[in-house]
Amino acid sequence: MEYSTFGRHVAVDTWGVDFELLNNAEFLQAQMVEAAEACGATVMSVQSKQFEPQGATVLVLLSESHLSIHTYPERGFAAIDCYTCGETVDPQLAIDYLVSVLKPEKCYAKKIVRGLGELTVETPDMKQTELV
Repeated sequence: MEYSTFGRHVAVDTWGVDFELLNNAEFLQAQMVEAAEACGATVMSVQSKQFEPQGATVLVLLSESHLSIHTYPERGFAAIDCYTCGETVDPQLAIDYLVSVLKPEKCYAKKIVRGLGELTVETPDMKQTELV
């Protein structure tokens, strides 16, 4: 098998997400693992931190790279990103899964194609309609 550095990195800012969803590291961790499995990635480990008085960070280490979320419940905001190497795992599927669970009022996304030279930035197609 020939090694490829080809990778896709999808970064999403979500706004208008329910405080309780964003302030629950345990819930987010379970959803992040589901999202990783939904895109066909291999979960290696999971780290999470519940902050006081609010907020959470969850990092899922994938064989293919990573999936992460950083939340600011007091603002209804979550920053989510998924980077995967190779051509078999689609990070957009993980992002779509998380957006369907969090149901943000607004969502801003960019996809960066990596490992082919100069970075290419695209606006990905999001599954959920009515998102900006």
